[in-house]
Amino acid sequence: MPSLRISEQPQTGIFTPRVRRWLFAAVIVSALAVTTVVAGGRRLSPIIQKRLVRALQDAYASDVTLKHLDVQLFPWVHASGEGLVLRFHGRQDLPPLISLTRFTADASWIGLLQSPRRIGRVRIEGLQIHVPPRQSDGEGPQPATKKHENPAFIINEVNVDGTVLETLTSKPGKDPLRFDIHHLTLWDAGATTSMSFRASLTNAKPPGEIHSDGRFGPWNKDEPALTPVGGKYDFEKADLSVFRGIAGILSSEGSYRGVLEAITVRGTTDTPYFRLSISDNPVHLKTEFLAVVDGTDGDTRLEPVNAQFGNSSVTAYGTIEGKKGVKGKTIRLEVTVSRGRLEDMLRLGVRSKEAIVTGAIAFQAQLLLPPGDRDVIDKLHLEGQFKTVGAAFTKPDIQRKLNELSNRSRGEPEDTDQGRASSNFRGTFKLQDSVMTFNKLAFAVPGAELSLSGKYNLRQESMEFHGTARLQAELSKTTTGIKSFLLKAINPFFKGRRSGAVIPIKISGTKDSPKFELDLLHKGN
Repeated sequence: MPSLRISEQPQTGIFTPRVRRWLFAAVIVSALAVTTVVAGGRRLSPIIQKRLVRALQDAYASDVTLKHLDVQLFPWVHASGEGLVLRFHGRQDLPPLISLTRFTADASWIGLLQSPRRIGRVRIEGLQIHVPPRQSDGEGPQPATKKHENPAFIINEVNVDGTVLETLTSKPGKDPLRFDIHHLTLWDAGATTSMSFRASLTNAKPPGEIHSDGRFGPWNKDEPALTPVGGKYDFEKADLSVFRGIAGILSSEGSYRGVLEAITVRGTTDTPYFRLSISDNPVHLKTEFLAVVDGTDGDTRLEPVNAQFGNSSVTAYGTIEGKKGVKGKTIRLEVTVSRGRLEDMLRLGVRSKEAIVTGAIAFQAQLLLPPGDRDVIDKLHLEGQFKTVGAAFTKPDIQRKLNELSNRSRGEPEDTDQGRASSNFRGTFKLQDSVMTFNKLAFAVPGAELSLSGKYNLRQESMEFHGTARLQAELSKTTTGIKSFLLKAINPFFKGRRSGAVIPIKISGTKDSPKFELDLLHKGN
């Protein structure tokens, strides 16, 4: 039986002893190179830190401190740092212009060799920005000075979670404006460039989500408050019930542009079920507005706001301003309604599913709404004048009394015509502590003119008015039979300067059941 023999053949594979030696050498060289690069990164960290601090000092006109910076050069450039603080002009009396807890940055070698240098991505934690108040004495916002400076570096993308942005004001007695931003992303960020941004934040009051896209910069290192900003926003699911006395879910969208201390905003709001708690009748409220916002303290000038609900339009001009140490802001407006409807106004302020009176209304008023934890209707101040045309009551018994008053005043007490006698009102009013006070209230129906003064309590829905009624007919002609005969004797006592009678009257009761009475015993009669 032949024996099995295995012959030894020379190795012909790729891993020959020579190749193995070259590979081993290459590994050793690569390891030494990596070790050298890593060691070089550590040695370069202090040098890069000094250069970074110097670049930030020049870009932001600030004293800069950086607690720690670590740089790695392999396989790409990676930096991480902690405790970065920028103080505008070194001022210790103001919060830092910029402070952050930690950051990381990544860049490619190709990007760093470009001009300006390109950093790929930066992530920041614990960012706080305090925009200092304006330093110059000039009145009004001035445009940022355009300086053609080449940026030291540009960051392709910056991502920040949990940013506090606070703009400080130079106005005495004013609190700064603060924004707590959930997430902020910047693109092409640099101190001397205009960068794109996207921000998401929750508005404090009323609570709701704000999303904004726009552009910011270039940074005005001499007057940060004059740094340009512009973009678009949308405000969703703003719950108005946090303001006592009103309710509804508001949404808003619009655009803005300007500088930080004077931002012009154009926008719209939509509140499908806006209501006051005193009436609890919802209306679909829409507005268009133009406003100038001081981004350093949140004070706002409205010019104007145009509101629409039902068949009524309201125009308002005014201010929304705060005071230091006072939570909330005070609203002061000049309000005008040139073409409104009584039924729309009453639906907002009177607890009734059906308006008790309809007709056209026009008024002008000064509105004051101070801050405070009270119902809107209790702290609202209104003062102005109004007039209505063609007012008619919807409740049959009230309208019947009005028709009867008109017939008797014209000397036709037996007239059984049940038509709707329309009324015209005019006068001055003042709303305070949910009580409406009327002075020089003139109320006219065919055959009679009433001049009244008194009050209407919005919460109790009660009224009390005193005044006079000037009738077209003599007093004896307002009735028939024996009453008419007896009244002839006292006609002279109630005769006005013109023909007809002038009698003192009182209107009291409630909105649903008013009482008309002679008021012979009232003071002055």
